[in-house]
Amino acid sequence: MKDVILLLAEIVNHIHDVLLEIVGLNMTDKQLHFWVIGILGMVTFFIVYFFFKLLEKMKWSITIFSFIYTFTVMVVLVFAIELQQAITNRGNMEFADAAIGLWGFLVFFIGYALVALIILGIIRLLKRSSND
Repeated sequence: MKDVILLLAEIVNHIHDVLLEIVGLNMTDKQLHFWVIGILGMVTFFIVYFFFKLLEKMKWSITIFSFIYTFTVMVVLVFAIELQQAITNRGNMEFADAAIGLWGFLVFFIGYALVALIILGIIRLLKRSSND
């Protein structure tokens, strides 16, 4: 995990250097962050907006939105926990720990979805048999 974070930091530093030196932008660090994060945020917003407009038309859209939001929170949480472990030296900071934590959420969610589908199927069968 530490290696992944260091690699990402190296990539970000390289992009930072390219923007400042090669492109010739003469900005402070705060100005650079303002523009890069602002533009990146807007590009991400439009991609997410388009994707969510497509999802909105689906039958289970609220469930899908809830899953996406929860999964996003879980990603932030597992990486925050791993970073906390690195800062406090309590436990090992490993990417595998974060991945297995997210896998745990996915397994529990799939279990929930299966139980919900079974219950929904039973309810539909009961309604169908009562209408006959």
